[in-house]
Amino acid sequence: MSLENRSPSFFTDKYTSQFGSGSQYAYYHDEDETTFHLVDTTRVQKPPYQRGGRFRHNQRNLRGRGSQRGSLSQMQQLGKLKLRERDRKGQAKRWGRQQGLRNHKNQPPIKIRDASVTVRPDWVTIEEMDFPRLAKLSLPGVKDGEDILCCGSLEYYDKTYDRVNVKSEKPLQRIDRIFHTVTTTDDPIVRKLSKTEGNVYATDAILATIMCCTRSNYSWDIVIEKIGDKLFFDKRDNTEFDLLTVNETSVEPPQDDGNSLNSPRNLALEATFINHNFSQQVLKSNEPRYKFEEGNPFISEEEEGDVASVAYRYRKWDLNNGIVLVARCEHDAVMQGPNNETQFLTIKALNEWDSKLANGVEWRQKLDTQRGAVLANELRNNACKLAKWTVQALLAGSDQLKFGYVSRAMVRDSSKHVILGTQQYKPNEFATQINLNMDNAWGILRCIIDICMKQKDGKYLIMKDPNKPMIRLYDIPDNTFESEGEEDDDDDEPVNDAFQS
Repeated sequence: MSLENRSPSFFTDKYTSQFGSGSQYAYYHDEDETTFHLVDTTRVQKPPYQRGGRFRHNQRNLRGRGSQRGSLSQMQQLGKLKLRERDRKGQAKRWGRQQGLRNHKNQPPIKIRDASVTVRPDWVTIEEMDFPRLAKLSLPGVKDGEDILCCGSLEYYDKTYDRVNVKSEKPLQRIDRIFHTVTTTDDPIVRKLSKTEGNVYATDAILATIMCCTRSNYSWDIVIEKIGDKLFFDKRDNTEFDLLTVNETSVEPPQDDGNSLNSPRNLALEATFINHNFSQQVLKSNEPRYKFEEGNPFISEEEEGDVASVAYRYRKWDLNNGIVLVARCEHDAVMQGPNNETQFLTIKALNEWDSKLANGVEWRQKLDTQRGAVLANELRNNACKLAKWTVQALLAGSDQLKFGYVSRAMVRDSSKHVILGTQQYKPNEFATQINLNMDNAWGILRCIIDICMKQKDGKYLIMKDPNKPMIRLYDIPDNTFESEGEEDDDDDEPVNDAFQS
């Protein structure tokens, strides 16, 4: 059969490629059926610049030199894009407004906090110190405190509490012991030392409040009396100065709901109650105490045996330029170190109240496996409280700062608690971990001392503004905060005579 007489399907049917008919790799039959050739029928693609005028024409259009039709269509496309963009922005703005309104409805209104003391019309503002300025102050090179006198007695720490964890929790016991929180000028030893040692007097709690003031959000106040060339830093009587704040530095601190279980004041009372009980429960109360040469100066005869384990160190620091600070510091307990040396402890308790309301992590789930996350959360929510505890431990010269993790047994019951674990740090290492700069802390204290030393003799008050990051120094009348009975006592023995050397 000649090639002309064969139908076209002959080739395609007989030698169809395995890749299918019409493929670019198809077999074509030659005259001799015993031979065939592989022919590549793929069209060679030219690069765009070698093709016809369409590419160059489009390029001209893109440059804006093309025909009127090309430029018109592009203008229309640009117009559509702009309209779409405008619609999108308008929609985003509307959505943002709606979300803002929604969030505003959900969030409780920001409460204006009350001042710790009402500022009276006859008080004169001497100085306003904002936190950004205070944070830049520094007094480097302050040496460790030098002991003047040590007194009191301490119980030994029970190391079995180091093994407590979430699975082997221990109930917190109610331990009925007396804690003395005597202010500076009511301390008989400070009165005695003021005649021979130093010219600035305070307690560790008062110093820690001033030195960590840039971390505080709540209002507090301290009374300062200048008598001659001496300054006495005091807390006011019957105030909440010694109560421990809870979640003070949280993004959403507790709101004041009056008698609510979780109002700031009730939480502060609960935290203080927990601290007192925890610090005494973890001690060996049946064993002999470690005693200093002097007894506790605040114990009366009827209180003997009911007083908490506490020792006082009266120490002094040279702050240069003739300023010598004398302060009463505290230890909570002692324990035997690795080489049988005596180590002094500061014992404090962190407490969990309601992790959902506090935006925290659940301790029972995380404490044993992710203790770092729990502590990091506490550092965010209680930055001021933890810094003050660290400063107090450093001022006292404690060898260890021991923390207890105490949680409510039931979320809605603030009277029953359990111990879930303990942790200890060297105070200077913990200070580094929480970014506590002692040079800055000493700088803030020295700044306030210098301002007060320039004033005339009299009474002054330093107060943290309840709603702004600043502290104010007021000149107040000498009889402020004194009851009639106290004024009568002062007539018998003038304050100036009591402290003059």
